[in-house]
Amino acid sequence: MAKKSKITQGSGNIFEDLGLDMPQEHYVKAHLVILITKMIEAQGLTQAQAATQIGLRQPDVSKLLRGRFEGFSLERLLYFVRALGSDVEIKIKRSKPKHEGRILVAA
Repeated sequence: MAKKSKITQGSGNIFEDLGLDMPQEHYVKAHLVILITKMIEAQGLTQAQAATQIGLRQPDVSKLLRGRFEGFSLERLLYFVRALGSDVEIKIKRSKPKHEGRILVAA
């Protein structure tokens, strides 16, 4: 007889589902790293070239592109986006009543 599996719907933020501290910040950083990776690929840069452009060592770029973004502040990741040739706009708006605000990354 087949065993029934329990399915739990996720929150939409894997970092929250895993119970990590500051899940919203991890979520935003992960999206920025994905964006940085796409920018590097779109420009046809090697990791060494990207490192020079954003001011890191190549091994650090390698770690970043593999999703190892601990130790990088949100501000620093936004700097990398700028160094790769994109503008960064920050927009503040009211959240829904009685709801905590959220942070989104749109490219």
